[in-house]
Parts: sequence; structure tokens; C-alpha cells
Amino acid sequence: MIRRLELTPGGPTGRRTLAEEAAAELHELILSGELPSGTALRLEELAKRLDMSQMPIREGLRRMAALGLVEIVPHKGAWVRELSMEDLRDTHETRLSLESLAVRAAATRFSDADATAAKKALAEHVRLSKLGDNIASRQAHTEFHFSIYRAGGSRWLPRAIEPVWQNSERYRFGSRQTKARIEQTRREHQAILDACLAHDEEGAEAALRQHLEGAMQRITETMERRSKQ
Repeated sequence: MIRRLELTPGGPTGRRTLAEEAAAELHELILSGELPSGTALRLEELAKRLDMSQMPIREGLRRMAALGLVEIVPHKGAWVRELSMEDLRDTHETRLSLESLAVRAAATRFSDADATAAKKALAEHVRLSKLGDNIASRQAHTEFHFSIYRAGGSRWLPRAIEPVWQNSERYRFGSRQTKARIEQTRREHQAILDACLAHDEEGAEAALRQHLEGAMQRITETMERRSKQ
């Protein structure tokens, strides 16, 4: 079952339109790899697969294009954007720049309410990872990070981070959620949270960078291994 899409975690929720439903399902199909990079996205085929008309599918594809997950060329069609080492490095460097700013800002004004939200999301991420619920654990992971980034008070930073974040999620394929990996990730997240609780800007940025660099290394190794197969 496809769960609800959270493009801006923590935002208002409620009954979704058909276009929002189409975007949610397309989003999960792309992130899960069921629609691999380079896949042609034909309206008629998608309408049958998702059991809805072409109009909401078309709007859903536009929303995925706005996130950078889909490429649409007039009169030629739409397809899932290709994965590449160049795009991965570009995505990684952009995330480092934007999220470093966001976590430093969060550390300066982290409140008890921010701490409660982040702790709850982190606990959910760990719990769901252990259960093997990849969809829900990914959403909890996103909520953890964005609960911190929102704490910085910037109206625009979380919005700027969002499309780069969504693109980076496509590279999280083939990651085995072993007990050791789950615990390592938990420690990395806890280090970010602890620095924010201590209002330690430099410590928060250092912990975030260590977390992102570790993920980058694992993804790079996976991509290189696959390219040799």
C-alpha cells in the first residue's frame, strides 16, 4: 500500500486530491526503484497501473518534475531522470551547503518543542527500520531532519533543501538495513540532535557533515560495485 506523500514534512495534512494521490504514488514508485532511472513515463500506461484518469497523472508528473525526479520535454514525453556519479556528487555538495546552514541556524534557537519533535521522529525511524518498513522509515528519517531544519526559523531554507533531498533519496537503493547499520545511523542522528540541544553550531554542522559523508561513501561504493557487474 502506498503511504501518503510528505514533500514538506510536518506540513498540513488532510484529504488528498487525485493529483496529490497520483504524485504520492509516482513518488514512491520512483524512490523504491519500481520505476527505474530512464523509464519512459507514458500517461496511458500509468493511468492503467494507478487506476485513475490521465489528467491527475499528468499533474503528478509535473510535480515530480518540479522536484527534479522526472524530466519532461514537450512533444517528446517524460521519463525518470537518470542516476549518475556526476549527479550524485552535485546533489551531495548542494545538500552539504544548504543543510549545514540549516543545522547551524537550528542549533542557535533549538527549543524544547523542537527537541520533542526530533526525538519522536528519531525513535520512529529506528523502530520502523528494525521492522523493515522501508517506506515509513524513510518518511520518519525525512521528518527527523526537517524537524531540525524548521527549527532554524528560515522560511526558505527547508524549501530549498526539499528538491535536493528528494533527488538524493533516489540513490538510497540497495542499502541493507542490518542491526549494525541501523545502530550506526542512530548514533549519527543522535550526535546531530545532541549538538542542537547544546546549542553548539559547529558541533551540529560537524555531526551533520559526518552523517552525509558516510552516506555518500556507502552509496558511491554501491554504484561502483553495480557498474562492474
